[in-house]
Amino acid sequence: MHRFNRGMLLAFAAAAVPSGALGMTVHPTESAGPCRVIGGEKLPPETGGAKGICTAIERAINERAPNVRYSAEVRVLSTSSLAVDVVADGHKLPEQKLAVMDRNLNSGSLERFARALAELIAKTRGV
Repeated sequence: MHRFNRGMLLAFAAAAVPSGALGMTVHPTESAGPCRVIGGEKLPPETGGAKGICTAIERAINERAPNVRYSAEVRVLSTSSLAVDVVADGHKLPEQKLAVMDRNLNSGSLERFARALAELIAKTRGV
């Protein structure tokens, strides 16, 4: 007759339980270089989606602060709002938000927001 070791039984039980990562909700992300978009599926099609916002940010920063190394994490909150966390030359900037009250986000609102973000980076980094 086999005798079960309580520790072995616990080890087998622990191995049978899925890890916490498998049970977590995964939010779709899209990355384009230093820009990462979470929830890009919420963006209206006319914005160009995740690629559209990252392209606008990259273009604006390259024009206004070309030598600043940055990363941007864009969280799309709804079809009319988003929040962005930016790290520029190793310094975390305050969260930036965009909300459009009378319509959905569009390519024009994203372009203006990207230019304002680039201006903030330039001023903060002394460019």
